[in-house]
Amino acid sequence: MIEELDIPCKGNILLVDDTPDNLRVLSSILTKHGYYIRKALNGEMAITAAHALIPDLILLDINMPYMNGYEVCTALKHSEKTENIPIIFISVLDDVWDKIKAFQVGGIDYITKPFQLEEVIARIENQLKIKRLQAELQEKNKILEEKNVLLMREIAHRKKAEIALKTANQKLQKLACIDGLTEVSNRRKFDEHLKQEWLRLGRQHHPLSLILCDIDYFKAYNDTYGHPAGDECLKQVAQAICQAVKRPADLVARYGGEEFAAILPHTHSAGALSVARKIQREIQQLDIKHCASDVCDIVTISLGISTMIPTDQESLDALILSADKALYQAKQSGRNCYCTYLNQAQGEAFECGSCRCDFRE
Repeated sequence: MIEELDIPCKGNILLVDDTPDNLRVLSSILTKHGYYIRKALNGEMAITAAHALIPDLILLDINMPYMNGYEVCTALKHSEKTENIPIIFISVLDDVWDKIKAFQVGGIDYITKPFQLEEVIARIENQLKIKRLQAELQEKNKILEEKNVLLMREIAHRKKAEIALKTANQKLQKLACIDGLTEVSNRRKFDEHLKQEWLRLGRQHHPLSLILCDIDYFKAYNDTYGHPAGDECLKQVAQAICQAVKRPADLVARYGGEEFAAILPHTHSAGALSVARKIQREIQQLDIKHCASDVCDIVTISLGISTMIPTDQESLDALILSADKALYQAKQSGRNCYCTYLNQAQGEAFECGSCRCDFRE
């Protein structure tokens, strides 16, 4: 018979013994010590009681008819609902092999009859304390796991935000370095890249070439065809220059207004001259009509070329100034041509050439 009472906070214990006197004595003693006691006279009743209301601890006799204590313990440990209930065997069996078997089937302690009351209380309180500590540890672990999940989610969220921020910054940096109209590098990027290459090639003692380009009679083009057409002309010219300047280390930039620039690292004057010719041919192949030009009926370009090996004796401004002088000379020579700046011992000189548009039939 199983007694059902309100459960005090000290502990819920299930007593399993086929001897009613043993149950009565243990039940009376443990009740006085503040425990809620339920009793079962056989193994089947014990299993049923344990599943109906999970006890904090089971005191289990071994010698019982039909189903002994080992079998009861085995059955409880094979049930997911009752596998974690601490079981103390209490038996007249005093052989070491009986005790070993008790632990093998899942018992956590073993009390030999006749028992001392103080020993029983001490062992019960010890096991209940261990259970409470385990429960507290499990609860703390559960809280930690929940916090860890939240932390991992927060870390994942932060990483995602960092990646998004990095991508946005990269886009902003790219936009800050790109000319909005022509989509080539802007003047800011030109200045940064030219300085960087000047310092790098100075350490390597390699040549650096610069080409400055100016669309011929562009103001007249705007006045004749309108600014939208002028913007479209700038876009096409920029892309044509990019077609001629293809190496990864090279840079095409909008220098200002209708002026463009090409930075050519590791390039001697002969290589820069070859690139200038390619640029002029690409522009001519665009075949953009320009009836207001004084040199040709299509859009043309003038180019100034300068090449230096960066040294401590030379300045970056000297490279830009040389290219600018060469561009000015190209304009003075009739436009639609290229000029190379030559810094000879006897003074400045220029070498000019042209892919004139009169090649067209």
